[in-house]
Amino acid sequence: MIDPGTMAAVVVAAGESRRFGGDKLFARLGGRAVLFWSLAALERSPRVSRVVLVLSDTNLKRGRRLVARYGLQKVQAVCRGGSRRQDSVWSGLQEVAGWEWVAVHDGARPFLTPDLLERGFDVARTIGAAVAAVPVKDTVKVVDGAKLIQSTPRRANLWAAQTPQIFRYEQIVDAYRRCGSEDATDDAELLERSGQPCAVFLGSYENLKITTTEDLTMARLIARQRRCP
Repeated sequence: MIDPGTMAAVVVAAGESRRFGGDKLFARLGGRAVLFWSLAALERSPRVSRVVLVLSDTNLKRGRRLVARYGLQKVQAVCRGGSRRQDSVWSGLQEVAGWEWVAVHDGARPFLTPDLLERGFDVARTIGAAVAAVPVKDTVKVVDGAKLIQSTPRRANLWAAQTPQIFRYEQIVDAYRRCGSEDATDDAELLERSGQPCAVFLGSYENLKITTTEDLTMARLIARQRRCP
């Protein structure tokens, strides 16, 4: 029987790492693979009971070996992703049917914490959906195709979205069914398009996504200040 006070988690790690120039998910970070860090945080979280790991074809075996090596018992399914991020999320969502709540997290964000999941779950239970995010520090410019500035949005209203993103399962599935054929940069965007409310909760500036080699360098500096999971 599913505990209504817990949730499932879908960890999306099926990207091709084109901008990184290698396989960022298995790059070394504090002596472990980047991917291991977020899986370990989910393993420690009392709010998460089931984890689905979504990988590319080339990393399926490698991912299963990582799960077995570290005895990650909450990872109960490892499945194949799709050509787009949202296709991979959809694959993962099929594996957690029946759960009331689901968290979607990018495997390239290693500094997930149980506390972050707890705070997000508290907000999601009130609103129906909650996204980790941080206030934007820089001034943002909207530019056209010729790189000419068109406008300057108020910084006070701008937040940079992160993961985890936590949803009532039926709501995010409904958003995917209605809007999933359209490209979206994250899952909350599909929820927005379907007209459903979604709140932000305060993430962390250290909760960075490793996209480039410079990001990995920064992550290694952060990892030195943390105990390896």
